[in-house]
Amino acid sequence: MVRRRELIGLVAVLALLWGVAASGARAGEVTVFAAASLKDAMDQIAQGYEASQGQRVVVSLAGSSALARQIDYGAPADVFLSANVQWMDYLENKGLIETASRIDLLGNQLVLVAPKGRAASESTVDGAAIRALLGDGRLAMALVDAVPAGQYGKAGLEALGIWDVLRDRVAQVDNVRAALALVALGEAPLGIVYRTDALASDAVDIVGIFPPGTVPDIVYSVAVPKGRQRAETSAFMAYLTGPQARAAFRAQGFVVLPGPGR
Repeated sequence: MVRRRELIGLVAVLALLWGVAASGARAGEVTVFAAASLKDAMDQIAQGYEASQGQRVVVSLAGSSALARQIDYGAPADVFLSANVQWMDYLENKGLIETASRIDLLGNQLVLVAPKGRAASESTVDGAAIRALLGDGRLAMALVDAVPAGQYGKAGLEALGIWDVLRDRVAQVDNVRAALALVALGEAPLGIVYRTDALASDAVDIVGIFPPGTVPDIVYSVAVPKGRQRAETSAFMAYLTGPQARAAFRAQGFVVLPGPGR
């Protein structure tokens, strides 16, 4: 099973590399690798940028871990938006980003969601409350050892003392949007996602938030991969940190951080 999953993952990486290589070489085009939780905001930002600048933006969405590894393997991304600083650190430590371009851009919050109308309204939860909400079902989460949303969720469950109890009942999927989909479709009674993902869906309710201090600060970091600093990239980075993009991020529920993080 492990070897099969590794093979599937390798095929997916090679497919993405081939697709990006085919599209990202066009002059005047910007290729953006972005965490899956940024989909709605990036759709709006790409549309606005193309309308104002006349340059095409190609956005590839996946878990931050998969995107960082694809950049490590040589995928020609012009901009990388990670849902946590650790995967940006991973690339920086390998000398694979332009360090001066790195900015801590956004903040988010982790929440528990249930299918629409099936559970009580939002409140701070403890371990007993989560177990009650879950019942006999499975807990939908992004990959807990690789994808930021899954890592944050695991940390929260550990802080509440229930990770060891629930670990065998977790339905792990490739990214946070896939976890949201499991809950929205009624395949899982409870899921852990970002607040922004929950707000983007009409099929789920936010039913719980983690107590303060149980989940690490959620910070989205952006940078230009090594060797990809060019006029088109600089123009897009300026737009991404400008007023139109900031408004789009806020509209999706993100916290826009005040400036460069390091």
